[in-house]
Amino acid sequence: MAKHVVLVEDETNIAEAIRFLLGREGWRVETLANGGTAVDVIRNAKPDLVILDVMLPGKSGFEILKELRADPAFADLPILMLTARGQARDREMAEGAGVSRFMTKPFSNAEMLEAVQSLTATTPTPS
Repeated sequence: MAKHVVLVEDETNIAEAIRFLLGREGWRVETLANGGTAVDVIRNAKPDLVILDVMLPGKSGFEILKELRADPAFADLPILMLTARGQARDREMAEGAGVSRFMTKPFSNAEMLEAVQSLTATTPTPS
């Protein structure tokens, strides 16, 4: 069965680029453009990986990350956070909230694939 990623990204061109890139690698990519419903969608989908933008309408990536990490069922879920604001403070906030990896935009296809592969290499599939 294909690995499943939930991508929460409100910039259509970035979401489509990631969907295409990961789809070529056999991933099933579910995209959301609004953070408001992201936690519920992620809880229901039980994906192998979540890719979160920081600045989203409805709810920020930081808020989504904190909610997921507060739920024991998602404490070990790999979460890759993307941001155009690669400031040290953002990275520290994300790491403090339990992000698995932090990546700044723009990123290369190779960087994205390496991050996804390393985050999911030894991850058990959620039950």
